[in-house]
Amino acid sequence: MRTAYDGKQDMYNAYITTIKELRKHSNADRLQCATIFGNNVIVDLSYREGQRVIFFPTDGQLSEEFANDNNLVRKKDENGNNIGGYLDPEKRNITALKLRGEKSEGLVLPIEVLSKYTNIDKLTDGEQIAMLDGHEICKKYIPRSNRRSNHSGSSNGKNRNKKEEREKISYPFFVEHVDTAQLAYNQGAFKEGDICYITLKMHGTSARTANAIQVTKRKLPKLLRKLFHLKDKEIVEYKPVSGTRRTTLRDYEGGWYGSNAFRQQYHDMFKDKLPKGVEIFYEIVGWVDENKTIMGRCSNKLIKDKGFSKQYGDETVFSYGCEVGQSDYYVYRMTMTNPDGYAVELPWEQVQIECEKMGVKCVPTFERFVFTTWEDLMERVEKYYDGADPIGKSHVREGVVVRIDNRSKFTAYKHKNFSFKVLEGIIKDTADAPDMEEAEELVANE
Repeated sequence: MRTAYDGKQDMYNAYITTIKELRKHSNADRLQCATIFGNNVIVDLSYREGQRVIFFPTDGQLSEEFANDNNLVRKKDENGNNIGGYLDPEKRNITALKLRGEKSEGLVLPIEVLSKYTNIDKLTDGEQIAMLDGHEICKKYIPRSNRRSNHSGSSNGKNRNKKEEREKISYPFFVEHVDTAQLAYNQGAFKEGDICYITLKMHGTSARTANAIQVTKRKLPKLLRKLFHLKDKEIVEYKPVSGTRRTTLRDYEGGWYGSNAFRQQYHDMFKDKLPKGVEIFYEIVGWVDENKTIMGRCSNKLIKDKGFSKQYGDETVFSYGCEVGQSDYYVYRMTMTNPDGYAVELPWEQVQIECEKMGVKCVPTFERFVFTTWEDLMERVEKYYDGADPIGKSHVREGVVVRIDNRSKFTAYKHKNFSFKVLEGIIKDTADAPDMEEAEELVANE
């Protein structure tokens, strides 16, 4: 049985595929380059066109069992010589890298490495793999060092007062953030005639605010309920509410940095602007406070690319033009939900109109087009997914998002550039500040 992780996390999977393009490495006689889902991946000379393989994209982690079964981690013999693979034994993570001038964006292995776990003849091209018959193969890589012990605030109930004990508040229609899948692996999602938009992918932390139905259940004293046969009181009303991509915020204490105070300004800004039933999703970028950035920073020397350092300086800080200690926001999605819970996704053009009416920002749009072919789509994406961030211009952009606008549900796919993937891998292992969303996911799924 093949299973993947549930939708509660930013899903990571390996993919079954067939090598269709191979070329000689430009600067290494014993290596060659395979093109897999548009990614350039370095392989040895044993690989051939037409060979079935399993492809692991960047930002993933191999399970300890799978990595050891296939001798993929570094091991030393008695003389100190490496007799294993190149992966760190503890991390076992897949990163983007350059090897003798060629990009490598993932890991390719023969499909036969899965023979221990399943009948490989039943695996089909395009199939997504995370677990096989109870054996974990891979998952999203989240460094353990990114965990913080003070992740919970008072809203988690440890310091509840008597009033909170008597009341139970819920927001039944306050929808969580939707994870965005990778564009390269979703070619089949597009149909001729689809209305598409290319927007900027921003590297920040997700947030959401709604003027949503709040249900308050007030618990009556046991004696009153017994004597008068009364039921607990329930109050239904519209109230402003904000949250991270998974958590509803009852207050702004605690959090991964000791405080969620930087989020409160955006709740206060939006709470009087949103009509009943409207929920907005936005990215917060820049700084938590004068000492911490929202997303990790990185010395550009670690990239070992003089051209990159010359363009972006000594350090990458995903500031998006914010001064030290300041943050900013950009709306990327909006929904309308009626009192019965029926939700409507607002088209991107309408989102931009509503943002303009409210006087708030939305993520930059590069292009609107009608889908014809995958090749045409990728030509358009190539124009925008790389280069300096268009807002702050001081750091590389993360990439782009391609939205399919004529769907009843939010449908969008991300496409990151190579330089950002390299930075992302370095930051995960070296940054003092964690990726807030991934750290939250780590605890939520344990």
